[in-house]
Amino acid sequence: MTAGPARADGDPASDVLASQPLFLPSDAGVPAAQQAQIGGLIAVAARSGYRVRVAMLASPADLGSVGALWQQPENYARFLGQELSLVYQGPLLVVMPRGYGVYRGGAAALSGLGPPGAALGSGTLAAVQRLAAAAGHPVAVPSVAPRAAPGSSDVLPWLVFALGALLIAVAWSASLRARPLALGRRAPGMQ
Repeated sequence: MTAGPARADGDPASDVLASQPLFLPSDAGVPAAQQAQIGGLIAVAARSGYRVRVAMLASPADLGSVGALWQQPENYARFLGQELSLVYQGPLLVVMPRGYGVYRGGAAALSGLGPPGAALGSGTLAAVQRLAAAAGHPVAVPSVAPRAAPGSSDVLPWLVFALGALLIAVAWSASLRARPLALGRRAPGMQ
């Protein structure tokens, strides 16, 4: 669910959030395990009845041409919420290093929650939990299974390779039976 680098667009987050619940640019510095937790928490909240869209912004470049709204999470939440209003009507959370912005309710639930600073992932998890609880849908941050050790997940590529090699060998064998190689034979009259 991560977004690539911000494009030269009016607002890259609106492009992503029109169809997905999370805008997370690659420059956000959020570890993969925490990214999975954030995506999982948003999904758990949605299953419990609380749908929210989240925009995490780590740098002015993530805002595209609306960079003037950098470090103004409340103003950007209002701007982004209005841009999304044709395709999304629910709550919207904006997380920037300096703080949080909420569009369509729930901002009071975030009072007392300090700015995330460089810890955008942790701040986002806490904010989503608070918003969901305030809306009557308390949710827990899902645990993320540790990634497999290097090498243990390499079995699948080898199986695919072996299966491909086997299919090639079978096809080659079938072609030889249909038309054997003429290595030692010479056409009549060529002696």
